Amino acid sequence: MEEQSRSVTRELSPRLSRMWSLAKVGLRRGWPFAAGIVAAFLGVLLYSNLYPDPLPLTDQQVDQIVVDAMASATPPPSYSSQVYQVILPSMVLIRTTGQNEQGEDGNGVGSGVIINADAAILTSLHVVAGATEIEIFYADGTETTAVIAAAEPENDIAVLTPAQPPEVIVPAVMGNPNAMRVGDEAYAVGNPLGLAGSMSAGVISGFDRTLPISDELELSGLIQFDTAVNPGNSGGPLLNRRGEVIGIVTALANPSEQNFFIGIGFAVPITTAAGAAGMPRY
Repeated sequence: MEEQSRSVTRELSPRLSRMWSLAKVGLRRGWPFAAGIVAAFLGVLLYSNLYPDPLPLTDQQVDQIVVDAMASATPPPSYSSQVYQVILPSMVLIRTTGQNEQGEDGNGVGSGVIINADAAILTSLHVVAGATEIEIFYADGTETTAVIAAAEPENDIAVLTPAQPPEVIVPAVMGNPNAMRVGDEAYAVGNPLGLAGSMSAGVISGFDRTLPISDELELSGLIQFDTAVNPGNSGGPLLNRRGEVIGIVTALANPSEQNFFIGIGFAVPITTAAGAAGMPRY
């Protein structure tokens, strides 16, 4: 029995030796891999400690971020400011010397708009009627004189030819009043009470209005609007939201003896007014 045990031991010893040898080789070859795993784990643990996940935003923080973003946003320009920039180079201020509508000597002020490449100026006839001298002040600061080239008393429209055009001629763009509706935006740019380059905004109030001017004359087919105008606006343009001329301001309603705006103004449609300058009536 004892002899058998020794025999078994002798047989196992070589096997155990080979297994131990293989194990030592495996350990020598595998320890870099194991070390790499440990190092990676330690690296992840260190990163997590140094750069923890951000805390979730509170409702108040989200609201503040939205408020800050809206405050920093630049709003688009308003229609009115765009209209003003479009029409301003075409505007003129008109000063007159001579007799007024009552036959008295004096000075007058009105507005006009350049309508073609020859720098012809469209205005209201009553602004320049009876004037012995007409002075034109352009938007670029230069000035000149002018004469009446054409007139349509039945529409209170006059066309002026300046002695000297501006250095850069910018004719206004003609619009289509027939495309307008009651309630559409309407802008007036002119020189009310001599305040040069003033702008006001309102809406179209009605179409095809008739306004008695005197015992012999009444204007018909007028555009009614509530855009504020006062003496000095006469002859200036009434504009749509694209800055196109849809009419020439001609009068304001005066139920009293006071000559100030009460919310009702009138303009000759540009489809009629432009005909005095030889442009097609459309």
